[in-house]
Amino acid sequence: MKLKMKWLLLTMVITITTVLTGCEQLLVLDPKGPQAKTQADDIMLSIWLMLGIVIVVLAILVFVLLKYRASKQPKDYEPPHIEGSPIVEAICIGIPIIIVIFLSIVSVKSNYEVEATPAGYEDQEPLVIYASSSNWKWHFSYPEENIETVNYLYIPEDRAIEFKLYSYGPITSFWIPQLGGQKYAMSDMVTTLHLAADQPGEFMGRNANFSGAGFAENTFEVTAMSPKEYMEWVEEVHATASPLTEEKFEELLEPGHLGRSTYTGTHLEFAPPPEHNHGSTDTDAKEDVDSEHPEEHETQDHSDHSNH
Repeated sequence: MKLKMKWLLLTMVITITTVLTGCEQLLVLDPKGPQAKTQADDIMLSIWLMLGIVIVVLAILVFVLLKYRASKQPKDYEPPHIEGSPIVEAICIGIPIIIVIFLSIVSVKSNYEVEATPAGYEDQEPLVIYASSSNWKWHFSYPEENIETVNYLYIPEDRAIEFKLYSYGPITSFWIPQLGGQKYAMSDMVTTLHLAADQPGEFMGRNANFSGAGFAENTFEVTAMSPKEYMEWVEEVHATASPLTEEKFEELLEPGHLGRSTYTGTHLEFAPPPEHNHGSTDTDAKEDVDSEHPEEHETQDHSDHSNH
């Protein structure tokens, strides 16, 4: 019986080892940008911390089972009656509190880092891209280049990217695992996500929030390239792509799946994003909106203060 149990355990170990060796590296642990690197470091820190706690607890368990097993004690042994131990109670309560405080400090620090312009890119002008979702596709508007793409994204490496996220349907979640964490896109407001790719490559992006029957295929491709290649692509689009009309954009918004497509012009001209912009560091854009619609902005501010 014991021999069978040993062979069973050996078989389980070999099977698990074989399966794990065939697994690809998790995308979130293969960062290609500063924001993703910060998040991957936090994940690994948490994993190593939890692993250390498990090892210590199991080691104490094995020690207690071996040291205080019944076979080592006299037959007439009776354990002493103990009301409590201040030292043991302090350890059981104090160590978890220290761990929680430590992880809280790390998390808050990291949150501030990933919500700001990526480290090392603070002195350069970010490339602003409006990323809007519809059932079940992604629309990427480049105001600076006057280009719009569907279901694929080209970005220059070593340049900060400021994504403006919103939705033409249900709430979605914009996520490029190798460049940074996800952020929600909603229909009534614009949220801002700061990312950067510090090396060229092709990355997978997707909607990470369930949004109906076509959710599983609500993906897009991201290609990071050198600034020279990026400008060549921009010139090629202007030379070959068709203009995006209001009628064509309404057609693209119809529920369904589409392949990749490219247009000159953006839908921002005839279908502007929501005015409520959350988390943006682009103060110039805010000032432009205020100067163009002062009365509307004043009314909005009054309404916001009333709600508070």
